[in-house]
Amino acid sequence: MTQIRSLLIGTALTAFAATAAVAQTAQPAAGLGGQAQMQTQGADVAPAAPAAQGVQPVTPVTPAPTRLTASGSTDPLVQKRDANAKANAEYRASKKASKAEMKDQQKAAKTQYNEQVRDAKINQKADKQAANNEMKMNMEGQAAAQADGADVKH
Repeated sequence: MTQIRSLLIGTALTAFAATAAVAQTAQPAAGLGGQAQMQTQGADVAPAAPAAQGVQPVTPVTPAPTRLTASGSTDPLVQKRDANAKANAEYRASKKASKAEMKDQQKAAKTQYNEQVRDAKINQKADKQAANNEMKMNMEGQAAAQADGADVKH
């Protein structure tokens, strides 16, 4: 059980770390892309201005394509809150799954235990019945021997 729990917690932490890493890398890439677009627009309007200042024009950087289900906020606190909410949801789901699995295992163990108890009771009853039958047979044999012995003595 502890191995399953540690595996699930490790998976949740890995997912959380991956989510945090994606959230951290996605924000700066968008920020750089936005800055690059602003600088290239300024270069189009005044092409001599960056060269006059000694700054080389920046080529536009396109961020890696990411699949976002909703428009994410650039605010790091909002991203952290969303990542925490996602990690908590994953943790609750894994906890619920492991709890259900534990209940199934406990139910199976209880069923197996009840079967063993029932079999033990049946065996005990059969042993008791066999002992009673053997005792009756011995008693009948002794009664017959006494009856035979009584006839011989007289």
